[in-house]
Amino acid sequence: MRIINIGPDPSLAYRPNLETGKAKDKEDYRNFESGSLIDRVFNTYSLMHTNQTVEFVNQKHTEWNGCNHTRMGMMDAIMSLDQLVDESDPDVDFPNSFHAFQTAEGIRQEHPDKEWFQLVGLIHDVGKIMALWDEPQWAVVGDTFPVGCKFQNSIVFRDNTFLKNPDENNPKYNTEFGIYEPNCGLDNVLMSWGHDEYLYRVMKFNKCPIPEEGLYMIRFHSFYPWHSHGDYMHLCNDKDLKMLPWVKEFNKFDLYTKTTDLPDVNNLKVYYQSLIDKYCPGVLQW
Repeated sequence: MRIINIGPDPSLAYRPNLETGKAKDKEDYRNFESGSLIDRVFNTYSLMHTNQTVEFVNQKHTEWNGCNHTRMGMMDAIMSLDQLVDESDPDVDFPNSFHAFQTAEGIRQEHPDKEWFQLVGLIHDVGKIMALWDEPQWAVVGDTFPVGCKFQNSIVFRDNTFLKNPDENNPKYNTEFGIYEPNCGLDNVLMSWGHDEYLYRVMKFNKCPIPEEGLYMIRFHSFYPWHSHGDYMHLCNDKDLKMLPWVKEFNKFDLYTKTTDLPDVNNLKVYYQSLIDKYCPGVLQW
């Protein structure tokens, strides 16, 4: 039996009524115990939790942070996700590009005055494009967590998927603070490598004028142990705590707009291309 230790998810309180006039039960989202996709999900996390080490993460920063893989416009990158189904996601089994527009439209409905927020909703998962460039999904998708310190219990499948991770039994890395200082700030913490960190690096490399709140959403939206379970606060500084409510606000749209009611992407493209032209214009380096 696969047992996980997770506390109540505060973001469940934000669940908007997006399907039929009836809110979903909370077990309908992020159910890591059962469901038709659970074997695929568990396998992805098992590989992730075995292989995401300090050494591995540093290697990936070296490989990807130079943004020298290709040149591509943002809308082309978004639409390329038609080729990708996220193997870590227990909620959906359709191409990731639909989720981009679902998230953006949910934000647009509640925050019509915040174009940058809508844009972040559209692009937040574009870093998953690494999976189309031969990066294994366990190094691209799924929840993120710090490496270099103790793996906290709120990480999904924590009990039985880190047994073969060499950092788990390394006394340099397996204490509460590990290689970090108290309240060092998340900017100084090595997160498990994935699409969050990669897209954040792409945005910074291309000097995209997205506000700091939006950059935090991009960089930490998959960091569920932090924004939904309150773990790793001992590593946070004042800036992280100031940005946390923005990441929580983003989470309700990222997670709870995942329905089988797929948007008409062609009708939405013109509007969202105008936001891309404002915040991520032209051809970007990836």
